Amino acid sequence: MKKILLLSDTHSHIDESILKYVHTVDEVWHAGDIGSLAVTEAIAKLKPLKAVHGNIDNINIRQQFTEELIFTTNGIKVYITHIGGYPKKYSLHIKQKLKAIHPDVFICGHSHILKVIYDKELNLLHLNPGAAGIYGLHVVRTMLRFTIENATIKNLEIIEIPKDKKKFGSLNRI
Repeated sequence: MKKILLLSDTHSHIDESILKYVHTVDEVWHAGDIGSLAVTEAIAKLKPLKAVHGNIDNINIRQQFTEELIFTTNGIKVYITHIGGYPKKYSLHIKQKLKAIHPDVFICGHSHILKVIYDKELNLLHLNPGAAGIYGLHVVRTMLRFTIENATIKNLEIIEIPKDKKKFGSLNRI
């Protein structure tokens, strides 16, 4: 069993309201728009990190993190990229890639809108954790936390953090 924290769109922001959840998992996945290497360094000091760069990330971040990650963990094939769309709204490039890769889970960020959608056509779980940072039009900062056990995602939780970074977040289970 592996417990994962999934976040995206930190836009250079990291604080205790994020890090307190980092402490609760085995690994952190970041779906791009990191903003500053200070974000990934703070996370990596605490837990193993897998991350991709996003469209706002500078050359230093792009040299350290690729545009996409494809890996298998605990029996689940995962594809992460920053800009990906969502079921029935994928770009042609992404849809072709998904058909070629056949991931069990497709993860992206970019929209700042949390989405958890099962794509029946491509037989995959689409995850977008929304935005964990304080910059952007989103009203609530969000992340996802889940476990992977026996090639299955279980205990998927939505973590909400008020945009006022002085307040700590609430946890909603789905």
